[in-house]
Amino acid sequence: MPTIADRVTSTFSDVAPTKRRLKSNSTAEDEIPANPPAKWKSPRCCIHSSPKFPSNGIEKEFSDKLATTSRFPLKQSSNNLFAKPKWNPTDSEQMRVVKEALHVSTMPSSVVCREDESKKVLEFCKTSVERRKPGSLYLCGCPGTGKTMIMEKVKQSLLNWSNEVEVEQPDVLFMNCTSLSKSSEIFTKILQNIQPKKKINGSTTALKHIQNLFAQDGELGNKMMLLIIDELDYLITKDHEVLHELFMLTTLPFSRFILIGIANAIDLADRFLPRLQSLNCKPSVLTFRAYSKDQIQKILKERLVALPYTAFQPQALELCARKVAAASGDMRKALSVCRSAIDTLESEMKENASTIDKMSIENESSDQENVPATPVSREMDIVQIHHMAVALSKTYRSPVVETIQSLPQHQQIILCSAVKLFREGKKESTVGELNKSYDTICKSAKLRSVGILELSSLCKALNDLGLLKLVRSQKSEKLP
Repeated sequence: MPTIADRVTSTFSDVAPTKRRLKSNSTAEDEIPANPPAKWKSPRCCIHSSPKFPSNGIEKEFSDKLATTSRFPLKQSSNNLFAKPKWNPTDSEQMRVVKEALHVSTMPSSVVCREDESKKVLEFCKTSVERRKPGSLYLCGCPGTGKTMIMEKVKQSLLNWSNEVEVEQPDVLFMNCTSLSKSSEIFTKILQNIQPKKKINGSTTALKHIQNLFAQDGELGNKMMLLIIDELDYLITKDHEVLHELFMLTTLPFSRFILIGIANAIDLADRFLPRLQSLNCKPSVLTFRAYSKDQIQKILKERLVALPYTAFQPQALELCARKVAAASGDMRKALSVCRSAIDTLESEMKENASTIDKMSIENESSDQENVPATPVSREMDIVQIHHMAVALSKTYRSPVVETIQSLPQHQQIILCSAVKLFREGKKESTVGELNKSYDTICKSAKLRSVGILELSSLCKALNDLGLLKLVRSQKSEKLP
């Protein structure tokens, strides 16, 4: 490999070497060279050398490296996601595609930020199917943390795996308990899946039929059955009997059930199923933590990356991720906020369109009068930070704040006056003191104040709304 010294030698190899002379033998003419040496330039100056003064090899290599490092390839790669043309919000088809990509019911193409949980659940199901061993698993976590979505992916992966390794595919029953009219109906659904033509007599329940089927070998063969029960907490009854009997299905003598329950309560098994632990059949528990800011942002980008155009400003997605992660970490809430931000943009575009039409009419009239027309902008836009801020305020708006904002102006001033009195350190204030503070604010705002009787009735209305506490005493009314 040539070194820098070799490159320097090769660069100046064409220059004839000059003989070194002693000072004693040199003349005045010899001491002064015919051509003065070229003035040395730093590599920084040589980057922009002109054609008259071409740079040498070292300078060129240095400039190439500098140009390469100045491109920031890492930064560019992170922005490649949004290096697409902007979308057209007025196009109904594009609007539909974007909203569909951000809908809760739309399953993502791949599992993002839940790889570990998905792997654990899939391994549990594979082991149970291979060994033909019944078992139970309980998935818990806050709403919107990907529990149901993971099970949809695991179900499909398990069926694909069983085909690849030539293992008998298990029967799969995915059930949401919110669709049941009563909690005991779940055993009827399970029995219909096992024996679709089975008719239940009035004397024997569906649970008893299932227990009889798996009480002896050879009735149904060795085929495993995967039960995925979502919203498990809907089965909670006073005696917890339905939940208990459901998990006890895995303990039947010849059981083939692989039961996976999904619910939000973290301690459901400890609180409602204490008998399972004594019988050594307590389900394994897998907890899903709330999504972080980075995870929410990554999932949103993953859903939008397949679109052929850019619909969101990156800063808008980051704002949504930060707010939702700080509030709950609910991914469904983040998707809802993004869809609301699209609706905000859509309504803004309609308002702009009506404004543009008015401007066009004015321009036509100005053309007739030979007046310079105002340029009309029809630039399409994307969801920006202010659209996302509006959507977040709608989603996380407090009902108390919403009530205060809907109050008449003078009632809002009364509340401000009460807050001012309390901040001044007064534990109790009379309506008369409140009236003085109210008059001061009205004068500063150049508003006409109401009388003491009307102010008292306004205070009573605020008291009825629960915004202001008014206590009647023997002498007067007070604000404690």
